[in-house]
Amino acid sequence: MNLSEFNQWLQNNISDSNAILQIFLAVFVTLLINFVWKRVVIKLEHQLQKTTTHWDDSFIKAIALPVSLLIWGGGAWVIVNYLLHFELKSAIRDVLIVIAISWSVVRFIRNAEQNLIKRHSHLKDETKIDQATIEAISKLLRVSVSITTILLVLQNLGVSISAVLAFGGIGGIAIGFAAKDLLANFFGGLMIYLDRPFAVGDWIRSNDRQIEGTVEYIGWRQTRIRTFDKRPLYVPNAIFNSMTVENPSRMTHRRIYETFGVRYDDIHQVETIVSQVKKMLREHAEIASEQTLIVNLNAFNESSVDFFVYTFTKTTDWIKFHEIKQNILLSIVKIIEQNQAELAYPTQRIQLEQLNLETEVSKT
Repeated sequence: MNLSEFNQWLQNNISDSNAILQIFLAVFVTLLINFVWKRVVIKLEHQLQKTTTHWDDSFIKAIALPVSLLIWGGGAWVIVNYLLHFELKSAIRDVLIVIAISWSVVRFIRNAEQNLIKRHSHLKDETKIDQATIEAISKLLRVSVSITTILLVLQNLGVSISAVLAFGGIGGIAIGFAAKDLLANFFGGLMIYLDRPFAVGDWIRSNDRQIEGTVEYIGWRQTRIRTFDKRPLYVPNAIFNSMTVENPSRMTHRRIYETFGVRYDDIHQVETIVSQVKKMLREHAEIASEQTLIVNLNAFNESSVDFFVYTFTKTTDWIKFHEIKQNILLSIVKIIEQNQAELAYPTQRIQLEQLNLETEVSKT
C-alpha cells in the first residue's frame, strides 16, 4: 500500500465522528484495563510478600509487564481489525503472544535467580549453591527460552523450522570440528558449575599441574586464579577434567601434627609429660576435642625420646590457626620444663675406659 492509498483508506474509515468516538472508547477501555491490572499486581505483591516462599513473588513480578503488553496489543488489535477494518494477519497476533510468554519466562528465571542468590548467601553448609552456579544455570535457561522463542516466531511467520534445524545441524558439525578445544573448555566450565568442586573465593591447588591460588572468576572458557604472589593464572576449563584438584577452603578443621624430643636423662618424666599435654589439649578452648586427639611416646632416637601430638583446631582461618598453634607449642614447652625435663638436641656420649696406670708403670 502506497501513501496515497493509505490516505484514502484513512479518509474512508475514520472520517466520521462515530468512528473517532469508537476508537477513543477502545483506547479508554484499554487504559482502564491496564490501570486495573497494575492495581491488582500491587495488591498481589503486597500479599505475596507475607508468604514464606519466593516463587510466587517471582511469578507475579515476571508477568506484570508482559500482561500489560498483551493488554495494549489486544487493544491495538481490536482498533485496527474491527474499528479501522484493516485486516492484520493472525501470525502477528500469535507472534505477540509468543513474545509476551517468553518475556514472562525470562523475567521469572531472572527473578528466581536473584531470590536464590539472596537465599543461599546466608547458608554455610553443603546444601548451599554458590552464586556462580546459580548464574550459570540461569543463563542456560534464558538462552534455551530465547532460542525456542526465535524458532516459534519463525514458524509463525511461515519459515520452515526443519530447514533451519537442518542447516543448524550441518553448521554445528562444522563448527564443532573447527572449535574442538573451545567446546571442550565450554563443557569443562559446565561440569565445574554442576559438580561445584570449587567456587569463586576458594583456595585450590593441584600437585599434578603445580596450580595453587584463590579462584577469582569462573568463565565458560577459562578460570582465573590469583596465585599467592598475586599473579593472575588463566587455566582452560578442559584441564580440570583431567587433573586432581584439592580445595583446602572447604576443610572443616586444621591439623596440628608435631613431634617433641626430650633427653634420655628425663625418660622417667615422659609418661607424666604426655598425660599433662593430653589434658591441656582436651581443655583448650580452640582444640576440637571431639576429633582425633593423640599424644603418645613415639620413638627412641639417637639423642632423644620422642612423643608426638596429633590434634585439630576448631578454626580453619590460616592466621588464627598459627596463633593457636604457637600457643599450643609454647604450652607444651612449659609442661616439659615444669617436670624438670629438657628438650633434647643432637648430642654424642663418648665413654672412655679407665686405664690401668699401675700396669703401665711396671712395664716401664
